[in-house]
Amino acid sequence: MALNTRRIRITAVALGVSALAGGTLLGAGAAQAAPAAAKAAAAPALPYGTVVTPAGVNTRQYPSTDSSVKGTLVYGQQVGLDCKVNAQNVDGNTVWFKLRGAEQWVTARWVDNTGTVLLCKDKYPTAANGSRAANAAKG
Repeated sequence: MALNTRRIRITAVALGVSALAGGTLLGAGAAQAAPAAAKAAAAPALPYGTVVTPAGVNTRQYPSTDSSVKGTLVYGQQVGLDCKVNAQNVDGNTVWFKLRGAEQWVTARWVDNTGTVLLCKDKYPTAANGSRAANAAKG
């Protein structure tokens, strides 16, 4: 009878260790898959930008470094881009992106775009765009 009890205990311990090891391995697999799935799910619709400077980048009220800081984007952060304009030169780059869903701007010097970002004047044309008066005002 003692031998039979001992076999049951050994079997129970072996099953417990096996289940624990299996649970740990399965948990690790799920944990490793979760960041990849989260990263893929986190990418906004095209076009979007990715912050490429470790220091992060400020978002501004208008496309200028003289404009008020409205927020900050961190390194690697992806944000939806609405349109772009040519404005103040920042370290050799005159392009500024308007963020999708916000009245905020970010310099393209520190944000790489994925997808085609239209010029704001083309995405949101007005009656004055292309008019004789507008063309004459170009100088």
